Amino acid sequence: ALTFVVVVLHLSSIASVFIVGTKLEGALCIILAAFWAATVAIVSDSSNDLAVDSAGQVKNGNLYYFSWAGFVTSVVLCVSYLRGVFGVDVAGELKTRSARLTTWSALLASSLVVMGTAANILDQKCTGDQFAEYHEDNVFCKRTKFAIALGAIVTVFSLVMVGMKIATSSAPFMVEGALALASTILYAFGVAFVTSAKGPGSPLGNLYYFTWISFLMGFLLSASCVEDYGAIGTSNPDEEQQGEGDIQVETMEDAI
Repeated sequence: ALTFVVVVLHLSSIASVFIVGTKLEGALCIILAAFWAATVAIVSDSSNDLAVDSAGQVKNGNLYYFSWAGFVTSVVLCVSYLRGVFGVDVAGELKTRSARLTTWSALLASSLVVMGTAANILDQKCTGDQFAEYHEDNVFCKRTKFAIALGAIVTVFSLVMVGMKIATSSAPFMVEGALALASTILYAFGVAFVTSAKGPGSPLGNLYYFTWISFLMGFLLSASCVEDYGAIGTSNPDEEQQGEGDIQVETMEDAI
């Protein structure tokens, strides 16, 4: 109902003056983002038995996917408001601030989701006598603990890189390349063990999707670092020597 009223106000040239670019619109954007963040956390919690079941598998696709869509849309609204009112281009600032800062930030966010979701599954499935079948099959609980450790380690990697890039606009290239490669390798094992048949991420849910997203982010970071490393030697030494060997011809006007 709130979004419908705001849309109607935007459509009216007279009423739009009271909402477009005002502090009220900014407050509504923040409220919506906070609301959808809480909604995603609640519906994705297997203990609430709403969008996912006790195994972490999506059972209500509409509720699950549209909750995430609402959250992403609310974030886009906040970014658009900041750009339109204050001239703060968040996406542009991230791109110009330092190379790959956006990708590292995405890896940080996805790793936090992996860690939090795996911790929730560990608490739901690997504690208590009512889930004795998972205690007997230690593979499931071990892989769940591996997912928690994986998310925590890469979260630290990403946090270090994001902090360095924000603070100094740059980071040691070799350090960044090593952390990107390590993140890719770790999530390659994560995809293999966490999302396999006996892993906690085998059902379609947060852990499955964000493990794959984290692996893709790590791969993009590694590929970008390799591309930059290869670009270091792109200058053609033959062209430089040819340029240095050119004979300077003095024109008559210069001589005069």
